[in-house]
Amino acid sequence: MSLALKLALAPLLAAQALRTRRRAPVLPEAAGPRRGSVGHGPLLRLLIVGDSSGAGVGVRTQDEALAGHLTRTLAHALPRQVQWQLVARSGITTAQALALLQRERPDRADVAVAVLGVNDVIDQVPSQRAVLQRAALADWLLAHTGVRHVVFAPLPPMHQFPLLPQPLRWIIGSDARRHDAALARWAATRRDVSHVPIAMSLAADAMASDGFHPGEPVYRTCGEALARHIADQLIPLETRT
Repeated sequence: MSLALKLALAPLLAAQALRTRRRAPVLPEAAGPRRGSVGHGPLLRLLIVGDSSGAGVGVRTQDEALAGHLTRTLAHALPRQVQWQLVARSGITTAQALALLQRERPDRADVAVAVLGVNDVIDQVPSQRAVLQRAALADWLLAHTGVRHVVFAPLPPMHQFPLLPQPLRWIIGSDARRHDAALARWAATRRDVSHVPIAMSLAADAMASDGFHPGEPVYRTCGEALARHIADQLIPLETRT
């Protein structure tokens, strides 16, 4: 998309964004514990870092959210005991997620999963800067939590968000695709980071009532895909029981 077109549409996009914010219902983060243990066998420590999608906005409990689907699927697939912790807050960018981690000092972990990026797009963080911020996040996790690998979930197809009107939906969707492509290119240069493409449909019946956050079907799709990636690609075969 050309910068000139984006600038030409700027007044309309700003008005649409303001109206959308005003009419969108404010949904709470999912209730329930943000740490726990599931499954049996050798221990795998998992840290989940995220924004509203990590926090489970759009469903009632963490069991229905990404954390629940991810940890249950992973424990079953390995099989192992998955000890997990969730550090997430609605509305945060990648840079703010790093600041949150630095304040909260999460437990040590073996693998981290990061579910971030939508707010970088909304706040118009340039994609190159967002990649640098993801690198800083990954490097901090590797240095301070003991994780061996950081898995980045993809940005969702924001051009499918039912809440967003056109042309705002088209513009935001284009930005999200650019951010996700930059994330994938960067992750491919590192052995301690991965980007997991996930095919997902954001039809209205799969989304939360606000038309912006995931519903349980989307959380299930993403949680299961991330678990399969960790089980199949990151855990050596000889450690499975």
